[in-house]
Amino acid sequence: MKALFSSELAMMIPFHDVDSMGITWHGNYLRYFEVARCKLLDELGYNYRQMMSSGYAWPIVDTRLQYVKSSTFDQHIIVYSSIVEWENRLKITYQIRDAQTNERITKGYTIQAAVDMETEELCFITPDVFREKMVAHLPEEELTDELKALANRR
Repeated sequence: MKALFSSELAMMIPFHDVDSMGITWHGNYLRYFEVARCKLLDELGYNYRQMMSSGYAWPIVDTRLQYVKSSTFDQHIIVYSSIVEWENRLKITYQIRDAQTNERITKGYTIQAAVDMETEELCFITPDVFREKMVAHLPEEELTDELKALANRR
């Protein structure tokens, strides 16, 4: 899938994230995904506080992790996050790579769906407030006539 908007987060594996063998505990990779997702959404201009203010919650409805290689205490990693779907649901892919060797450690994705906080109903089409944020970052060739009209309304 083609990345439509991407970000990267450099970090070091802290001691409290590893087990007694010095290997990163598997559950921490979801937290690394979350930190990278928050950075991505900040850079997009539609973070979780802005989502709530606009009247929408965006719960995760599906996630996948694939462990490729272990990471260890003090290892420098880069977490790459990319929006690959956004018009009916928000799908973000992730890759965690060693910062020095570029070897892939973990990959996966999360899928989020918009929920109208007032009605508590699932939105089957991405709300306009998010569409406007995405349109501002898409190259011209990615824009449909409908999205061009939305961009021109801004």
